[in-house]
Amino acid sequence: MTIIDEILICANQLANDGKKPTVALVKAKLSQRAPLATLITTLKNWQHQPDFITPKIKGDGKIEQDEFTNNSSALLDSLIDSGAIKKVIQQSLDQELAEIKNELITMQLQIKHLTEQLNTKDST
Repeated sequence: MTIIDEILICANQLANDGKKPTVALVKAKLSQRAPLATLITTLKNWQHQPDFITPKIKGDGKIEQDEFTNNSSALLDSLIDSGAIKKVIQQSLDQELAEIKNELITMQLQIKHLTEQLNTKDST
């Protein structure tokens, strides 16, 4: 089973339970790590299929590649070719960089505050 299949299965399970499949909810349900860009892109193009909640197993015990999975691969290929993946990756990186910058600013302010407190204690 591909990571895209697992993302789609998790999204369908959540939707069947009456929950909106968000990146955070789906990511929490995954059994393996998935790149954030793959997760976002897959959910962006996801359509609810209530019956697709487990991988399809063939008679020989192997997981069946159905038409939906093949369509998923074709969709992913077309997204890669169109540059949509690059855009999603760039947006994800920009968001993570902004979060890191905010954390850095917070730490700098905390250090400045602690330094001022130490200087105040030393001067008394």
